[in-house]
Amino acid sequence: MGTSTEVRRAVNKINNMLLNNEISATTANALLYGCKVCLGAIRVDDQQAKLNELEKAIKELEVDGKKYF
Repeated sequence: MGTSTEVRRAVNKINNMLLNNEISATTANALLYGCKVCLGAIRVDDQQAKLNELEKAIKELEVDGKKYF
């Protein structure tokens, strides 16, 4: 799972499997916890990418050591 959309699909699949008695509640809880951890990592990665973009934009505003902001 690399995107929040993929995590959402996994959560939906887990819920359906639970409702259809294909997995136990304990198994569903373990899988959903894994999804939560995965989603947290994705969010951190997204925030880091945005931070990197902002840092790059700030550096582009600095010319010859002078800050233009």
